[in-house]
Amino acid sequence: MPHDQSFAFLRRALLLDATASGATGLLLIAGAGLLEGLLGLPAAILRGAGLLLLPYVACVAFTGTRAALAPPAVRAIIAANLLWAAASVALLASGWVAPTALGYAFVIAQAAVVALLGELQYVGVRRPVAGPKRGVSYGG
Repeated sequence: MPHDQSFAFLRRALLLDATASGATGLLLIAGAGLLEGLLGLPAAILRGAGLLLLPYVACVAFTGTRAALAPPAVRAIIAANLLWAAASVALLASGWVAPTALGYAFVIAQAAVVALLGELQYVGVRRPVAGPKRGVSYGG
């Protein structure tokens, strides 16, 4: 994949992540009370997850809008996505919550989307491009 296309792909994957995570965070914060009954998940967990997403969204949006994408930041975002997906599945397996069928579907679906976003970002960084003398950067 040519440099410009690879860089644009990674940037789009990051901005898609920021957008989806932001929308999910706002939904979880604003709708925790309603979602609790529908999903069978405690409002405190839903609201807490939503609040946790806010600084994540800021970090991903900041990273995705820089002229050169910093490799350590992108790798941290990919790792965070994988951890979120794994933690989502672990929550269901833990027995700490008793979700409804819709709750299981919601948690599994969002974990799958988060894992997919991490995979897309990984694909975008597989070919780092030599940047300024300071080191390697994605883009620029």
